[in-house]
Amino acid sequence: MRKIAIYGKGGIGKSTTTQNTVAGLAEWGKKVMVVGCDPKADSTRLLLGGLAQKTVLDTLRDEGEDVELDEILKPGYAKTACVESGGPEPGVGCAGRGIITSINMLEQLGAYTPDLDYTFYDVLGDVVCGGFAMPIRDGKAEEIYIVVSGEMMAMYAANNICKGIVKFAQSGKVRLGGLICNSRKCDNEKELIEALAEKLGTQMIHFVPRDNVVQHAELNRKTVIEYAPTAPQADEYRTLARKIDANKMFVIPKPLTMEELEQLLVKYGLAA
Repeated sequence: MRKIAIYGKGGIGKSTTTQNTVAGLAEWGKKVMVVGCDPKADSTRLLLGGLAQKTVLDTLRDEGEDVELDEILKPGYAKTACVESGGPEPGVGCAGRGIITSINMLEQLGAYTPDLDYTFYDVLGDVVCGGFAMPIRDGKAEEIYIVVSGEMMAMYAANNICKGIVKFAQSGKVRLGGLICNSRKCDNEKELIEALAEKLGTQMIHFVPRDNVVQHAELNRKTVIEYAPTAPQADEYRTLARKIDANKMFVIPKPLTMEELEQLLVKYGLAA
């Protein structure tokens, strides 16, 4: 089983990219489990047809420790297995603890079955605390993909995540598999992210163009692959899924300084 975590700045389209990529793998016959690690609990919504899945933490609060696997793991599109960690009540506790609790419970209940080809962890935003770093800190995920765009803060977050990978790679197997550019139609965006990837010592594994069919699919509570299977955008996600499946390039990244990041932005921005 390959254990993958998808990171990226909040609002970058990380959950959408993850679910569409998972749909591409599942459509291809791969057995995939998705573990949502965002307190908003929206990491599996498109795979579940918009179902507001009850989270692991909500289930524990309501029912205590005596929980069955089928109460927290729901079947989604193309036989995907979907779990949402959830978070604490607003203003109370650490959201990262939900990730720790959920992963431990999934292990105890036998969710990681031998027939799984992939487990995807969709992780909130930046590596800002131990809880959100858990998938890479404790070896739950070994491959990291970072969703990024040509915007400064998205690149800044990607660089910070790389710093976290470097820290945990020294004592474990975690490696960076590449950058996924989720286009915002910035100037010279593809070239900019390719240059960023080269500086980091990795690859831009795929450039996902911007297309309104993504929003249309989300309004219909589906992935693009389910909603518009013949659309060019569906093929973009299928291509990304196959590139991840075939990927052999896993590195310990080389984070940039803030000055180096700014120089990249100036270089490609002025070239517009």
